[in-house]
Amino acid sequence: MHKRSGLPFVAIPFLVALSVYAANTERGVMLREGIIYISPDASSAKISNIGRGREVAVLDRSPGWVHVVGTVDVVQGAEFDAEAEDRNVTGWIVDKGVITAATPDGDKILFGEAVDSESEAMKRGGRRGAAQDAMRLYARMAEYFPQSPLAAEALYRAADIRWQIEAADVASRPSAKLQDPLLRAQINEDYMKKLIKKYPGTKWADLASYHFIANKLCGEWQAEAKCPEKEAEIYLKYAADHPQSPKAPEALYDAAWRYSALIEIYKTDNQPKKASDSAGRSLEVAKKLIAQYPNDTDWADRAQRLIYMVQSNIPTWGTGRE
Repeated sequence: MHKRSGLPFVAIPFLVALSVYAANTERGVMLREGIIYISPDASSAKISNIGRGREVAVLDRSPGWVHVVGTVDVVQGAEFDAEAEDRNVTGWIVDKGVITAATPDGDKILFGEAVDSESEAMKRGGRRGAAQDAMRLYARMAEYFPQSPLAAEALYRAADIRWQIEAADVASRPSAKLQDPLLRAQINEDYMKKLIKKYPGTKWADLASYHFIANKLCGEWQAEAKCPEKEAEIYLKYAADHPQSPKAPEALYDAAWRYSALIEIYKTDNQPKKASDSAGRSLEVAKKLIAQYPNDTDWADRAQRLIYMVQSNIPTWGTGRE
């Protein structure tokens, strides 16, 4: 059995830590939560826990044990982006659940664990930090297995989880209600842009592009026409630029609904001509949705409902809405 090397706690970035060792150091991703011990013995002192999706550099092996440099949380269970709350430690972990690029079906194994963690995050009372676990697992899977047919989806899911976490934070701030989107905090678009650059023209790139709309929407309309007018055009442009996107029908519906909201806004402002024009635009876009995406019954049927409401003079927005 190999003896403990006695390497101390390493409080430097992970990639820098790896450079201390051989350039061809084996790397792996934690499939499960593990414990880092000071020596290859479960009765030895425990240094830290290491979570799912965390990366380790393999320094040495002993029967049933792996000597690693691993990244762990300084703040256990940090709610967002543990990358900013990291430190690196060296120690021994049980040789179970370390997935490397050489692991057979490693891409499917990591993706499956990421899906399981994402599902756990959506459960009421689910495992704390499960969303961050899923985010890391998806991102590492795409990094370790770039040729996998699951790589693009994994990178999108990692970016989407990060986006949702940031979006919730942005929405909780008082500035979220400001009308001008430029006056509030913006959700970081870098990870979505990275995906689009790496996988252009794919379904996942189309989905990534849809997220950018959120940074352009008004907080509160304040019963003014400029916000729904601008937002309707943004949604229409997305649908025109990404006709194959799974989000294209939804974008058309969102545009049609905003035109229907403008009916009431213009009526309140005593502008019957503009109210009538908005009704026409709403019907036009809703009918376009049904014609282009008849098999997307969720949005096509909602569009049919919207058409009925507009034609029947039933308000879809405002105090008159039932």
